[in-house]
Amino acid sequence: MLHKTRGIVLHTTDYSETSIVAKIYTELFGLQSYIVNSVRKKNAKIKSNVFQPLTLVDLVVYHKERGGLQRVAEAKPNPALRNIPFDIRKSSMALFLDEVLYKSIREEECNTSLFEFIFHAVQLLDLQNPPNADFHLLFLLQYSKYLGFFPIADYDSTKCVFNLQEGHFQSDLPSHPFYIPAHASLYFFQLLQALPDFNAKLSIPVEIKRQLIESILEYFELHLTGFKGIKSHRVLEQVWGD
Repeated sequence: MLHKTRGIVLHTTDYSETSIVAKIYTELFGLQSYIVNSVRKKNAKIKSNVFQPLTLVDLVVYHKERGGLQRVAEAKPNPALRNIPFDIRKSSMALFLDEVLYKSIREEECNTSLFEFIFHAVQLLDLQNPPNADFHLLFLLQYSKYLGFFPIADYDSTKCVFNLQEGHFQSDLPSHPFYIPAHASLYFFQLLQALPDFNAKLSIPVEIKRQLIESILEYFELHLTGFKGIKSHRVLEQVWGD
């Protein structure tokens, strides 16, 4: 049976000489794997560039409830991304967000609120002018709310160390190594306060920003089973000079 749904492309792999398998997070069916036939042919009905990471697409798909590989009948970008593919700062940001999403989204069922959050975040990144250098940090923290482990923003002058394992601020250093020290926790708290404004520009020193991205990724690893091995933030740092 054919269904119309919106989707967010996360990953593709080659399948035979002319086809691909695309991992797409859909509005109606959650995360699905779709085989797209003949997409790598010169005269393909559906062009391969439709399946670039984080492309927002309108789909007509065949859907089987028993899962497995699904099939795409039609696919077109909507809305077309006008800046991310051509702006190296935005494309490096998108590459990082895509890797995080690909390695964290698991559910094969509808989650409208999560889908809308990601869909509109990609649109905002595409339209921001100039792009916000803290966009990825703000995105990760807001994303954690949908995954169920949003940090408790209880920072004050007596609680200025963030415990990554417990998800809250505290006064003393924990007995384990998973924490953000006081000199960086203030900026972490400022990020939390800024949400959900992805246009918020914070004056975070470069070294602190690097420490924060490592800590936030570690926070995800502690609270999300199987989440590990993120590497694209290194590219982000090189492009942005962070």
